[in-house]
Amino acid sequence: MSVAASLPMKVGLVTYEAKFVEGFDPHVYYVKRADGSVFHPAEKMYNDITCFCDAKALRANPKMVAISNEGPALRRNRRLNLPWDFVCPTNEDYRVKVLDFIREAASKNVSGIILNLYHFPEEGFCTCERCTRLWKESGLSWLEWRTQTVTYFVKQARECVGSKGFAVEIWPDPVLARERVGIDFGRLSNLIDFFHIPLSAHDYTTMYWVDMLTRIFTRILGKPIFIELSAELLNDVKLNALLKTMAYLSRQKIEGILLLVHSSADAEKIREQAVKNVELQDWFKRHGFPKMVEVIENWKRLR
Repeated sequence: MSVAASLPMKVGLVTYEAKFVEGFDPHVYYVKRADGSVFHPAEKMYNDITCFCDAKALRANPKMVAISNEGPALRRNRRLNLPWDFVCPTNEDYRVKVLDFIREAASKNVSGIILNLYHFPEEGFCTCERCTRLWKESGLSWLEWRTQTVTYFVKQARECVGSKGFAVEIWPDPVLARERVGIDFGRLSNLIDFFHIPLSAHDYTTMYWVDMLTRIFTRILGKPIFIELSAELLNDVKLNALLKTMAYLSRQKIEGILLLVHSSADAEKIREQAVKNVELQDWFKRHGFPKMVEVIENWKRLR
């Protein structure tokens, strides 16, 4: 058995509430969010900072929006399939504002910083006058210019964070991330401590794709990986499916799993239900999921 396979699996939280929940580590707190909300950094947690998605800022100044031949990078633009509203990543005033926020958050007693949505919205972005000028002045190909723009911003953020932990979220596209949004996994690996990969779903009753994508990412990324799973509004069926998905992920070479919850009560429910479900624990033992058994045994000690 490899050293990686023998290590305990970490199970942490991604949350909208700056509150620790026993039995989970690390904790990730959304300190700057896609709707434009900004909060005080959460001490002793990783603070997740949404960089270029800011619905509030775009309502105040619509000219900051990223542009393409298909129109603006806004949710209401039905020609596109965007879940958030994007500020142009080369808007210097906004870039400075975000970097200042990163620097200020990192100066607090936090575990580290995770960047979120720090890249271009999609292929074809951004064709505003500024981006077009900067691209032509660079002498680079369109693809390389966009990649360098994203990488340089992450490098600037890394310098703002200093010695604190530093990571980035990446869209779960192992093939086209560079072409789509300007993310080069290799270049980012040189700047970060780990990758945070959200594999979001309403539920995991069908989960083969989670295992498949995780397996691919463990092969191609050069840094430790945390996989994020959605863990909100769970009934018994969905909770059992989530726990089984965690079990299958525990066989992969990942650093750990992060459960996205709205509140500490959601996390406590997951922990308590897992401890109560003896039938599921027996299933884990019979089918060879020792890391998941260990997670639940550790949760039992908290009662």
